[in-house]
Amino acid sequence: MLGLGAVSFFTDVSTEMIYPLLPIFLAGVLGANASFIGAIEGAAETTASLLKLLSGWWSDRISTRKPFVVAGYLIASIVRPFTAATHSAYQVLAIRLTDRVGKGIRTSPRDALLADSAPPESRGLAYGFHAAADNAGAVVGPLVAFFILKLHGVGALDAGRRLVAADEQAMRNVFWLSAIPAAIAVIILVVVVQDVPRHDAPGSPGAIDEAGASLTRRFWGYLVVVLLFTLGNSTDAFLLLRANQLGVPVALAPILWALLNFVKAATGTYGGKLSDTLGRKPLIVGGWLLYAAVYFAFAWAGAPWQAWALFAVYGIFYGMTEGSEKALVADIVPRARRGAAFGWYNLAIGLGALPASLIFGWIWDKWGSPTAFGFGATLALVAAVLMAMVAPGRRSDTSVTAA
Repeated sequence: MLGLGAVSFFTDVSTEMIYPLLPIFLAGVLGANASFIGAIEGAAETTASLLKLLSGWWSDRISTRKPFVVAGYLIASIVRPFTAATHSAYQVLAIRLTDRVGKGIRTSPRDALLADSAPPESRGLAYGFHAAADNAGAVVGPLVAFFILKLHGVGALDAGRRLVAADEQAMRNVFWLSAIPAAIAVIILVVVVQDVPRHDAPGSPGAIDEAGASLTRRFWGYLVVVLLFTLGNSTDAFLLLRANQLGVPVALAPILWALLNFVKAATGTYGGKLSDTLGRKPLIVGGWLLYAAVYFAFAWAGAPWQAWALFAVYGIFYGMTEGSEKALVADIVPRARRGAAFGWYNLAIGLGALPASLIFGWIWDKWGSPTAFGFGATLALVAAVLMAMVAPGRRSDTSVTAA
């Protein structure tokens, strides 16, 4: 658990050096509009999610998960820094797709490996801690990017101004330097993280031959509701664009992103642990209701300070739901099908990601950002009501998944 946490920490340092600057780079340097930015992010996440299903299923069929995890992190770590060399939005799209191929290969096997490593009574804590480590890296990454930009004098850039050549070069330098923490993450993964021996692969006693044989109706119902919520949960790149629209300067975008991830990191472990005690439903439903409230507030915000406040509150939504949602998946499926279950879970999110971002960007371009945020908030409200009916009402029975 600690090794995987360290890997996620350094990977997110690398990723989040780039991510908060990417929508501004696309719009201010490469001339992409909101719809195309949404298409890039949606296509990238959908690609990742399709591969998450395949890699998760495949990791169930063999006796090891680590090779998938190593391959996925390695692909993403190699390709991500080359964002610095792009000169068109289509090149960024190609790099993002390749990056997400790596994520797709590693994520479901990694989530299943984490479930294999954690005792059932502490499963929420394990996923919450992993999310917190992930988000801690997402705090450090934007801060590193901010200081690099400051060294290049980008701090004086006003919101809404088109980037000049020096500003563009500063962002490209940030993208190149993201290769350093990515390399550290791969080294830790190869040297420190160990696979967990499993005896439930096909051919062993008790093995299940059909990939979906023991995925219950409760699991599929849960996935349908997750998909509905995801349709209103567009890429967070739009939050950064909205913050810039409200008057937050470009140079402060990494700091704003770091604030969001600081709150996510600070609340993630506690939120996961709380779901072990109170049950998954209160945390997930409450988090989705909070999401709806934040999106409604973004629709009507009118000042920079409101963007800062809303980003902080938005981080609590992640703390409540990131560990809880994954722990619920592990709760309601047997160990032999955890890889496939996480694959289907991630696929549901990915299938919703592309239309969610495309629809959100289209609404933004046609009717403005307040209408787009109102749409996302409304779908979150509906999904929260349905989740209250689908999710187990008590702390989940762990007898199904005990090793």
